[in-house]
Amino acid sequence: MPTNPALPTIWIVGDSTVRNGQGNGAGNGQWGWGAPIEYYFDLNKVNVVNRAVGGTSSRTFYNAQWKNVVPEIKKGDFVLMQFGHNDNNGNFTGAGGYRASLNGVGDEIQVVDNARSGSPETVHTFGWYMKQYVEEARAKGATPIICSLIPRKIWGDDGKIVRHNADYVGYGGWAAEVAKQENIPFVDLNEITARKYDAMGKDLVEPRFVPVPTEHTHTDWYGAVINAESVIGGLKALKEDPLANYFSNRGKAVPAVDLSQPEPPLVKPAAAAK
Repeated sequence: MPTNPALPTIWIVGDSTVRNGQGNGAGNGQWGWGAPIEYYFDLNKVNVVNRAVGGTSSRTFYNAQWKNVVPEIKKGDFVLMQFGHNDNNGNFTGAGGYRASLNGVGDEIQVVDNARSGSPETVHTFGWYMKQYVEEARAKGATPIICSLIPRKIWGDDGKIVRHNADYVGYGGWAAEVAKQENIPFVDLNEITARKYDAMGKDLVEPRFVPVPTEHTHTDWYGAVINAESVIGGLKALKEDPLANYFSNRGKAVPAVDLSQPEPPLVKPAAAAK
């Protein structure tokens, strides 16, 4: 809950890449970016409340947890959201089928048997669920902000982080499309952090995903800091940053991220002299 109800609150919603477990790194050393990001805001000016829940998708969070967040939102608050990792590529079978949304941003629906409860459920597109968060936050007088999902540690043949492929569909692009349709701020967290990983290279990125070397989605604390600073840098790059007045000194020190220019080509290290 907000520490000081008199202040505006930044409500953060998302999955385990935003808040892992109890949000304290216990057990597996995994952290979501919603934990370190509070250090980038002046808590004398704004509350930061991380309501993200591990294992949720745009669909399951909306159907379960979101209804507990909405009543707490007040006029002047902000809702920072990131989903996509658990939307299961639109596949309603298998272990993740119960949380799958339909692909895309349209108004298509499909009635499916919930893979956990067995009951029929009307399922919407990823974009439809994202629009519900936006519209319901707005109805409470809050400012919604969409982030694309953080990138996974999947390297392409070109030596760069894969943004999306057949097994990892374009949730980042759909998030951007919803933000454009709804005329709200968008932080391309996926691209910002992917470019950081590209520049860092495999050897430096590998230890940031735990457990090493098998994990490709969840980061340690330092990886969470990388993503949190990507969010801050992305906010600062907005033409109008709704959170500009709330940064701490640490937040003020993070530079804006310019994605308007193409990513520079990778430079291979020079071969060691024999």
